[in-house]
Formats: sequence, structure tokens, C-alpha cells
Amino acid sequence: MQYEPVLSRAELIELATRTYFGNVDAKNMAATLDCFHDEALFCVQTAWTRHAGKAEIRRMFEDFFAAYETIVHKDFTCTVDEKNGRIAASFEAVLTAEDGSVTRLFNTNFWRVRPGPDGAKFQEVYVYMSGENPLV
Repeated sequence: MQYEPVLSRAELIELATRTYFGNVDAKNMAATLDCFHDEALFCVQTAWTRHAGKAEIRRMFEDFFAAYETIVHKDFTCTVDEKNGRIAASFEAVLTAEDGSVTRLFNTNFWRVRPGPDGAKFQEVYVYMSGENPLV
């Protein structure tokens, strides 16, 4: 099902790279979850994991935030389908554990954005990771 597009190319990039990943990197749970519709679906395709609804997505992020001292997503290359409210981004994720060990992942995310009464939010997120999945 397609949704009526409501965001421009620049707004889709802002939502994915600055609003979403900016809040993930800041470990701001409320603002991160605000990017998702209540019944959103978050799938890590390369690990066959699926999180359905905000409660499951929240639990996934609680574990992720607790596992790393710092989280940085950077060097985004975005492809936008403004007409259909979709965006894809390839990027590097740098995850630093409390002991100083660093995990580098080169990922691509695909987002499907759906309008709603409280704004356009992610309905579906599909993640392809270059390494082991930290989003369990």
C-alpha cells in the first residue's frame, strides 16, 4: 500500500539522518520513538530479526543504547523517492563499547514514511548490515 506523500526530498533526508539518527546517537529514547508510528515494523533483513510495534522497538533500542558508550552514524548517501514517501541511506555506524572496543558497520536502511495526524513517521524500516546485528 502506498501512502500520500507529505514530505519533500529535503524533509525525508532530515527525518532519516538528522531527526532519527541524531536522536539515536544522542540516546534520546522519546525522540527516537517519536519517529515511528505506533504499529511500525523494524526489520534487520541480514539477521532475520523483526520488531513490530513501538513496545518491541523500544525494547530493542533500550538494549542497543545500554550496550554502547557512544553511537555515531555518519557519511550518509541518500536516495529519495519523494513521490512515494520513501528514502534509502547508506552510511557508517561506529559503535564504541564501555571497554573502548569499536565496532564499525557499513549499513543501508530503507524507510517507508506514512502521514498521520501527528506528522509523517516511519511505518517500516528495513536494515541491511555489514556485520553482526546489535539490534536484537
